[in-house]
Amino acid sequence: MNTNQTYSQLIKSEALRLGFSDCGISAADFLPGEAARLKSWLEKGYNADLSYMENHFEKRVDPRKLVEGTKSVVSVILNYYPEKKQTDPEAPVLAKYAYGQDYHQVIRKKLNALLSFTNELIPGCEGRVFTDSAPVLEHAWASRAGLGWIGKNSLLLTTRFGSFVFIGEMIISAELEYDRPVNDMCGSCRNCITSCPTGSIVEDRVVDAGKCISYHTIENKTPEMPEELRGKFQNRVFGCDICQDVCPWNSKATANATEEFNPHPELLSLGKKEWHLLDKEAFNNLFRGSAVKRAKFEGLRRNLDFLSD
Repeated sequence: MNTNQTYSQLIKSEALRLGFSDCGISAADFLPGEAARLKSWLEKGYNADLSYMENHFEKRVDPRKLVEGTKSVVSVILNYYPEKKQTDPEAPVLAKYAYGQDYHQVIRKKLNALLSFTNELIPGCEGRVFTDSAPVLEHAWASRAGLGWIGKNSLLLTTRFGSFVFIGEMIISAELEYDRPVNDMCGSCRNCITSCPTGSIVEDRVVDAGKCISYHTIENKTPEMPEELRGKFQNRVFGCDICQDVCPWNSKATANATEEFNPHPELLSLGKKEWHLLDKEAFNNLFRGSAVKRAKFEGLRRNLDFLSD
């Protein structure tokens, strides 16, 4: 076993010890296919008003331009599938990723620990960590690292954990042993495409954010929702799991083992009436430290009103 293999195995072992579900490694390089797809996506206006996606194009498709001296991208995933779900079938539906604490904080803490370990392991190694927080095409890198493949809903799919996983990266200056991508195993299945109530998956692996329920309930900051989408949200109040729930690879999803992802004790039992009577004090109590805070109380209130109109 050579030095690079040893380093790679030790890093992966440490990632699992820190609680990550899996870890893979790829060589930092230009992503020609992703560059072409991103360019086409932006030209068609599928980013809606997410103007930041137009920034730092070169850095998005080449991590060597993002972090000087980059040689390797270490990708990690963390299962977030919940053990229990909301109990009232008529209650507004919260995306499962938002049940517990904000994943950015949870993953970054683990990644920083992994980076410290790597810096001590490899003399002269430097790097940075990211989780949905910089111009990094995280799905592409996780796929390149052999952790899964990009599904037709544009999410990462894995054979062990389905698509209910968070992704993070450690971009470092050391050369390592690299993993091979896995085969696309979606086959002829189109469940995610045909099940999207707003038709946001316009073609395989292409999502129009302007039609996406997750975009509108989280990122869209306008006072009013688009009228053409009224009645199509299927009671989704923050985020949307519809395209994941119908995916065969998620039919055997197992519960996560991350304590921080456990929901507030009262959240899952919140009934339809209680959701619609939610005030700011209750909002702050239920969603302290949660990703739902991204929408703010006013945004969640707008979403609830849109569902009840």
